[in-house]
Amino acid sequence: MFATQQVLVQALETIELQAQSVKELMRYINDAFAEAVRAIHESKGRVVVTGIGKSAIIAQKIAATFNSTGTPALFMHAADAIHGDLGMVQQDDVVIIISKSGESPEIKVLIPLIKNFGNPVIALCGKSDSYLAANADHLVNCTVEKEACPNNLAPTTSTTAQLVMGDAIAVCLLNLKGFSTEDFARFHPGGALGKRLYLRVSDLSNMNHKPEVKESSTIKEIIYEISSKRLGAAVVLDDAQNIKGIITDGDLRRMLEKHENTAALTAADICSPNPRSIAGDELAVNALELMRNHNITQLVVTANGRYDGILHLHDLVKEGLL
Repeated sequence: MFATQQVLVQALETIELQAQSVKELMRYINDAFAEAVRAIHESKGRVVVTGIGKSAIIAQKIAATFNSTGTPALFMHAADAIHGDLGMVQQDDVVIIISKSGESPEIKVLIPLIKNFGNPVIALCGKSDSYLAANADHLVNCTVEKEACPNNLAPTTSTTAQLVMGDAIAVCLLNLKGFSTEDFARFHPGGALGKRLYLRVSDLSNMNHKPEVKESSTIKEIIYEISSKRLGAAVVLDDAQNIKGIITDGDLRRMLEKHENTAALTAADICSPNPRSIAGDELAVNALELMRNHNITQLVVTANGRYDGILHLHDLVKEGLL
């Protein structure tokens, strides 16, 4: 029989135990931790992250985080390392070995081999008196008192601790390198996250038509321009190509409400002056913020102060920015 309340209690206990264990890691943020970070920061090579079992999965994630934050890294499975993959380790690389017990047979075989190569070894270990801790050049202590598993066996809290310590190292290195949002964008060009950091307004508006009418344009000409360009608006320009206003679908509806006879009206009569605009070299995410703040769906795009197109909210939606 499924006991809902029991499940909820167990889940809360698991989260509470893991949260407390993560908080207790703060006592291991010490000089030894700083020296481990220094070893990586001053290295001319890459970071090779390795482990066995669940720790190997954590090693993969830590290596990925390093790579995405400006620290070149690769993952090497400890079992595969002693069967040929040790060739991945180059002369100037730093090796991080992750293990809860520090006593796994594969780890015991691997450490002397790496040491013989002369590569510095950083241990992310949950047992400070283990073989790994004793033979590493630097120890980042990841000790936890208890696993979340009721039998205190399945790696749960211990792997969370490893992950948190790996992230702490990565963030410290990120700051030491002065890793910027522009750098982050270069390493994350795909997906909405990357687009928020590198996609420019002109990248989108240049794909659209440029609906425009003259101040003297008739209502029929305005409607045709708005309909044919499919952006729900047209920019009004004077003879010198200066922006005088914008006419949207809403402006046309309001015109019909105010005027029974529209035959004599021109673009200058119905346009909204001083339309919201944005430079084409601005980030697209800034355009989204501007649209939100002013509750509008189109922005006039400019280049060197001149009309250069229209950006529609739908353009941002299609790119996953909203």
